[in-house]
Amino acid sequence: MKVAFIGLGHMGGPMARNLLKAGHSLTVFDLVRRNVDALVAAGAAAAASAGQAAAEADWVLSMLPSSPNVRSAYLGEEGILARVRKGVPLVDSSTIDPLTARELAAAAARQGNPMADAPVSGGTAGAEAGKLTFMVGAAPALFERVKPLLQPMAGSIVHCGESGNGQAAKICNNMLLGISMIGVAETMNLGVSLGLDPKVLAGIINSSSGRCWSSDTYNPYPGVMDNVPAARGYSGGFAADLMLKDLGLAMDAARQTRQTVTLGAAAQQLYQLWSARGLGSQDFSAIINLLKTA
Repeated sequence: MKVAFIGLGHMGGPMARNLLKAGHSLTVFDLVRRNVDALVAAGAAAAASAGQAAAEADWVLSMLPSSPNVRSAYLGEEGILARVRKGVPLVDSSTIDPLTARELAAAAARQGNPMADAPVSGGTAGAEAGKLTFMVGAAPALFERVKPLLQPMAGSIVHCGESGNGQAAKICNNMLLGISMIGVAETMNLGVSLGLDPKVLAGIINSSSGRCWSSDTYNPYPGVMDNVPAARGYSGGFAADLMLKDLGLAMDAARQTRQTVTLGAAAQQLYQLWSARGLGSQDFSAIINLLKTA
């Protein structure tokens, strides 16, 4: 298929490469030129704008940092909706608020383009391995059409319901992820301060009732695991500022629905403090350093 791929950062770049490996033809756009150059070297064609990328595509897929970025990519003068052909399906895998996802889907539908929200979980490792979980908000018929496009990037593809429900699932998942990472970080710091070897402690947790993804796949304590951000000075991965953004989306949703999210609110404040220190570009697991005592 001829796919326009918009957004080639830590997640979008490896996702696009997996589509290329599956034999799809890609035209790509990103505001960062080196990201575009890396995909062109892998076999993609470059476009000068999101709209230009979409103009001749059979599918459009986007992976962008925030709601304003997504709005600009789809609704701008040189945006996707200004140039895409009628009937071409649109898939947004960014993490944004459910209301924006539904507004964009409605705008797309008015000009004859079905649109699904399909945010992901699995981090950069999942993106590189093609093992992401896609949480899809779409009508059932569109979901069935979308699955073959997502398959080369996916370990799991879940239909969450109608438009916006994929985003609802994602912000709930990421709120729990932020909370669990803080819990693992506190636990690792405490155990090491009590004299435990961090690898021994992590091994116990990972074979006991405290086991979770933040411990057994993405442990924040340096030296415990290879190939995670904690092993490379918390570079790469999922930036703390992006976790802060997602926690903010969860808090907004909680206010709208009058739900109590005490631990989610506490996690948001801790990540806000970390970001305020100018460290938001580090991976979100670096929160362990905020929680350490001298």
